[in-house]
Amino acid sequence: MSKRFMVIAFCHLTTDWMVRRRPELRTIPFVLAAPERNRMVIKAVNVIAAANGICCGTVVADARAVYPGLEVFDDRPQLAEQLLKALGEWCIRYTPVVAIGLPNCLILDISGCPHLWGGEAAYLKDILKRLSAFGYHVKAAIADTIGTAWAVCNFGPEPAAIVEAGRQAEALSLLPTAALRLEDAIVEKLRKLGFYQVRAFIHMPRRALRRRFGQSMLNRIDQALGWVKESIEPLCPAVPYQERLPSLEAIRTKTGIEIALKKLLEGLCKRLEKEGQGLRKCSLRTYRVDGRQQLIEIGTSRATRNIQHLYKLFEDKISTIAPGLGIELFVLDAPVVEELPANQEAIWNTTSANQQALIAELIDRISGKIGEKAIHRYLPAEHHWPEYAVKPATSLEEKPATEWPLDLPRPLHLLPKPQKIEVTVRLPDYPPMLFHYQEKLHRVQKADGPERIEQEWWLRKGEYRDYYCVEDEQGARYWLFRLGHYDNATPEWYLHGFFA
Repeated sequence: MSKRFMVIAFCHLTTDWMVRRRPELRTIPFVLAAPERNRMVIKAVNVIAAANGICCGTVVADARAVYPGLEVFDDRPQLAEQLLKALGEWCIRYTPVVAIGLPNCLILDISGCPHLWGGEAAYLKDILKRLSAFGYHVKAAIADTIGTAWAVCNFGPEPAAIVEAGRQAEALSLLPTAALRLEDAIVEKLRKLGFYQVRAFIHMPRRALRRRFGQSMLNRIDQALGWVKESIEPLCPAVPYQERLPSLEAIRTKTGIEIALKKLLEGLCKRLEKEGQGLRKCSLRTYRVDGRQQLIEIGTSRATRNIQHLYKLFEDKISTIAPGLGIELFVLDAPVVEELPANQEAIWNTTSANQQALIAELIDRISGKIGEKAIHRYLPAEHHWPEYAVKPATSLEEKPATEWPLDLPRPLHLLPKPQKIEVTVRLPDYPPMLFHYQEKLHRVQKADGPERIEQEWWLRKGEYRDYYCVEDEQGARYWLFRLGHYDNATPEWYLHGFFA
């Protein structure tokens, strides 16, 4: 399939945005200006000001001399880029690949998308109609290359144009030299030589063009004609596993959303099955008629492509989607996938033979209600220091590198950072008789220890710890340790965990 690109040019981007915010400016000629070399220079003009001969780059004082009633507002340097980014994200409903082309353009890779709207003509008409309804004055063109689409969009006579496949040279021939996105110095040199249109030099010997104008000019010609590929940087990189479902009529009901979600999950899981993959994270993004986007996400504790299980995870969150005036596009993404052989999926579907599968489904449902961060699974790590003796597991499939130590007692709740306490000790190597924790005095009735734990010398240097298991008068058991020995200095005592 050959590539097709669309370029959308916003003729009065920032001024149209101001009119959207302040409708009273619709009938007033105004400009946006910024200081430049101790002068106020016009950076953007609205439609009325442009019709009266005011153009960008003019000094404000000169413009007011020509048109005394001209209104002037301060320009915001980053406004155009911010608006293009927001409009580009809105255009993702038409194609997953949208890039910004400063100062006033959007570049869309529309390959394989127009047929969903009934062809390129209907596709182009729908986009321009929506943007015009938002209050923007736009032009657009479709071609095989970005260079040709940009040239026809910005310098062509028609507000909407479609260049047939392979007709780039013909479409460019009558356009001015600046349509090739050449540097100003090269454009000026071409004009001095009498080359006012692209057709005057596009078929000249390449060696002569390179010698007079440099390689950059040839690169632009090659990009426009499709001899050299031109890459773009999408606003949102396309997710490899993605399903899109446009709606002929806007969806307003929960039932409609559920039907769309099931259809998307069927298509996505069918593709995952063909490629031996299973998803770990999935998101559903909805695009409303009024331009708003809504997102719901789910995660799984292990790779899966079980449609019923995934739908149940989404089902609890569907109620958070507000359809408003209607949803016109559904996009289902699987940004995180893992290998999942076919035999493993067969085991997943059996409800009695595989307890691990049932546990994974249960964890997914619980995490969907209370959040993924509320559920943790830990594995033993090969370290003596208690803080480093456990590590969080990335999935249910991860196997421990070593066995859990069962020969020595360990608390059920280990504090992430030991808390300092005050103790009363009868003799240096004896367990505490009393200790203060959270402004409460605990009297030790029973104690066991010490258990000496050294730090790994290859990780860090420091004092050893002598751990004690103690029980107070209330029957609560604690894991305490003394850092260092009394021979060196007065040691410090810490509380590190709680037993059940």
